[in-house]
Amino acid sequence: MQHSEQVAQLKKLLHYLDTRTTAMADDVYRNNVTDYTDPEQAKLEQDLLFRHQPLFMGLSCRAEKPGDYFTDDYSGVPILVARDRSGTLNAFINTCRHRGAKVVDGCGGARAFSCPYHAWTYGLDGRLMSRPHEEAFEGMDKAEHGLVPLPVVEKYGMIWVGATPGETFDIDDQLGGLGAEMAAYGLESYSHYETRTSTQPMNWKLVLDTFLESYHINVLHVKTIDPILHSNLGTFDGYGKNLRMIIARRTLDQLRDRPEQEWDLMPYTAVVYILFPNTVFIVQGDHMETWHVYPSPNDPNESHMMISLYTPEPATTDSARGHWDRNFDLLMRTVEEEDFPLGSNVQRGFHAGAQTHITFGRNEPSLGHFHRSIKRALGLEAA
Repeated sequence: MQHSEQVAQLKKLLHYLDTRTTAMADDVYRNNVTDYTDPEQAKLEQDLLFRHQPLFMGLSCRAEKPGDYFTDDYSGVPILVARDRSGTLNAFINTCRHRGAKVVDGCGGARAFSCPYHAWTYGLDGRLMSRPHEEAFEGMDKAEHGLVPLPVVEKYGMIWVGATPGETFDIDDQLGGLGAEMAAYGLESYSHYETRTSTQPMNWKLVLDTFLESYHINVLHVKTIDPILHSNLGTFDGYGKNLRMIIARRTLDQLRDRPEQEWDLMPYTAVVYILFPNTVFIVQGDHMETWHVYPSPNDPNESHMMISLYTPEPATTDSARGHWDRNFDLLMRTVEEEDFPLGSNVQRGFHAGAQTHITFGRNEPSLGHFHRSIKRALGLEAA
């Protein structure tokens, strides 16, 4: 984030602190309970949001060197991302062109990919390099049987992939004006520390809702992050379908004794972005977190997520690894012991018939913006 924007946001937060206020929406927003439970809407989301929207897959360091690769199955399309020998990043449907087996699992480094079924072997550029008993496939041109490419864009140290072959996208248009802000973070220099996965009995949008207000911090998180972050005190700005919310740390007051030219937003806040449709991107001062949240393909009451921690430099010592392990453990303990059990109860409650809608107060503007963006993308805005 540029320094002038940091100063503007810090002044806003100090004003909220002084006046005991926060960013406010124009009105209360009522969100239908069926948004979280309806199988037909879930199918529409799977198609329009996860097949026909570019998906943020993580920072460039997930595939940093030639030969590095990672896979992702959660969108409903098996995705393989690999950096080839020239340094170009490629994405493919992770499916062998012979009999449809998944070519590779997980992440790591490779010189080529050999299908575990019959050893058809593909290059990092997706080209079919060899197949055993070549004579059995006479007349089938290898050049026409490479891995099916997917659209991929690498920019600002970020990787975006589309799950439908042949589609194209403009990532700056997708970011809705956040491009310069992402560029200012210098994400190209960050290192991937660890990724963990989680499956929860709650709709994927309910998981994202967890991150989109600070109103609950001094109630739900009184023993964990309430001593760190102010409750019900934060900014909101929409960027097209995306948004940014900045939550003040309890150290914010310390800025008053420093000249503005020395102000640095990062140590005094947690900056939360929603990168549409399904990623929470959090700047936590000395590290970055990403939460990639996906719907279960068959159940609107279940979600899958990948949680990644990125650090400004590689953790090469026991001390550094201990520091980041403690950070990650606190993060996961907070959501797994506090947020997610409550969210799971909410999801079950949606089926009880007690209410037709839930309410987002004016002090929860990020929630309204996110759900309006979902409805517009699904063509359900009028509803």
